[in-house]
Amino acid sequence: MDLGLRDKVVIVTGGGAGIGGAITRCLAAEGAIPVILARRAPPDAFLQEITAAQPKAGWVRVDLAKDAEVRAAVAEVQARWGRVYGLVNNAGTNDGIDLNAGPDAFRASLDQNLIHYYTLVHLLQNDLRAERGAIVNVSSKTAVTGQGSTSAYVAAKAAQLGLTREWAAAFAPHGVRVNAVLPAEVLTPMYDAWLDTFPDRAGKLAEITARIPLGQRMTLDTEMADTVVFTLSPRAGHTTGQWLYVDGGYVHLDRAMAGLRD
Repeated sequence: MDLGLRDKVVIVTGGGAGIGGAITRCLAAEGAIPVILARRAPPDAFLQEITAAQPKAGWVRVDLAKDAEVRAAVAEVQARWGRVYGLVNNAGTNDGIDLNAGPDAFRASLDQNLIHYYTLVHLLQNDLRAERGAIVNVSSKTAVTGQGSTSAYVAAKAAQLGLTREWAAAFAPHGVRVNAVLPAEVLTPMYDAWLDTFPDRAGKLAEITARIPLGQRMTLDTEMADTVVFTLSPRAGHTTGQWLYVDGGYVHLDRAMAGLRD
């Protein structure tokens, strides 16, 4: 299926690894022009792989928590690649800022996980309208389930869902679509490092996957990417304001299914 993304410029924040890296790969394979915004250069091997698929792909260094750097990065993208069709707001981290951390840490976490979602849409709104483009916000299942130990991250992720609906309404007259995807358990490098903190890594992983109804397995980063890229594409032309759960039924299906197999 041709998704109609060839030569369309799509910004992917945190697009050099994990879910963002898989999205970048998928975009390049579809002929889109992914532009990664990140604090650090993606690995050379990754960049070589992406540019082999799409020679126009690239990246811009930016600290997304700093408004001035975000403005400069957007200006650089527009100068080098032209008008932006799509935005994948993906960058962020579950930083464990809980009720004991205090308001200063809470605000700092929102800068890392939420404010740049708004700033990028604010700066790119004219491009998105002109291109009749699309936005996908990468949220988290914690936005609807809570987690008990990460107030700021959950606040950011829940706000992203609210903004998805707000922006879908704001952009609807201009043909710009805005959706969100909610991963649950995806074995990214950050998730992998978290598993390493447990004395019985294998046991912890088995405990987690037993709670995932569809196949009792982690969601693949490529499954996340396929959903994001299709949702960005004109093939999803009448889908907007949606929260798409790519989680093997983790959030909505009965946990009594845990461990059940054919």
